Amino acid sequence: MADNVQVSIVIPVYNEEKNLVVLRDRLKPVMQGSGKSFEIIFIDDGSQDNSLVMLQEFTGDEHIRVVELTRNYGQHAAIMAGFSVCRGEIVVTMDADLQNPPEEIPKLIKVMEEGNYDVVGTIRKGRQDSFLRILPSKIINMVARKITGVGMHDWGCMLRAYRREVVERMIQCHEHATFIPALATVFGKRTTEIEVSHEERFGGKSNYPLRKLVNLQFDLVASFSDFPIKLIMYGGIALSFLGVCFGIVLAVARLAYGAVWAAEGVFTLFAILFVFVGLQFFALGVLGEYIGRIYLEVRKRPEYVIEEIYSAKGKE
Repeated sequence: MADNVQVSIVIPVYNEEKNLVVLRDRLKPVMQGSGKSFEIIFIDDGSQDNSLVMLQEFTGDEHIRVVELTRNYGQHAAIMAGFSVCRGEIVVTMDADLQNPPEEIPKLIKVMEEGNYDVVGTIRKGRQDSFLRILPSKIINMVARKITGVGMHDWGCMLRAYRREVVERMIQCHEHATFIPALATVFGKRTTEIEVSHEERFGGKSNYPLRKLVNLQFDLVASFSDFPIKLIMYGGIALSFLGVCFGIVLAVARLAYGAVWAAEGVFTLFAILFVFVGLQFFALGVLGEYIGRIYLEVRKRPEYVIEEIYSAKGKE
């Protein structure tokens, strides 16, 4: 295929063997009908099933390229690896689980071209997820809007379109923990959102359990804001003020009712002490998380390592 690719579809893959054939068979006709030159880039993120073998078989198609990573680096690192090798002027990301229908991609491309947008996000309409996944997602959306100042409503949907210039700027950010939808708003001036349909997962189980959603939430906060550190500072000031007030109350009560009253309240004082100590440990934990991230950055280890790139021409 020539290098003048108009649209690149970047798809991270981790243990998705049950979805890949259907995904390819739905995605390719959609892109052929779009009238755009295109490439589909699958990034195998250290899959433990037969995903990589299946993807290698796909590369007989000149439109498909497969990037093999040396191990599992995570969804966002895998997407960044795809960004590093894609050639399209418009780059679309999507998940491999078919909850994001491939048939919605032309809609994103049309909106981007007609509105001259840098980033086109999506809002999942009629979302087919459990309450335990929707609730953390709502929290992430609220925090992301607060941190970025961009009024997008669904930051968790990876069906998104980016201009080539935005992708190239994101590639220059060698961060170990990042949140791509939020990072794109740093470099994309014109952003918008459109509604897209949402389907149940076609096969397999989700690779994003609650633990990973919590980690993603902290990645978002720690990578784009110093709010937790400020919260510790303001919380410390507030607790100090309350402590002084409480000390005054205890002193007055001791003078008014004598030492007997103070002795009877010893367990209450211990309880309050434990609360304050717990808050201190929490504060140290947040500070330690930031220091740990600084440590990871100064080591300058790569966010991902590409083992091989496969295409119709063989290994690139």
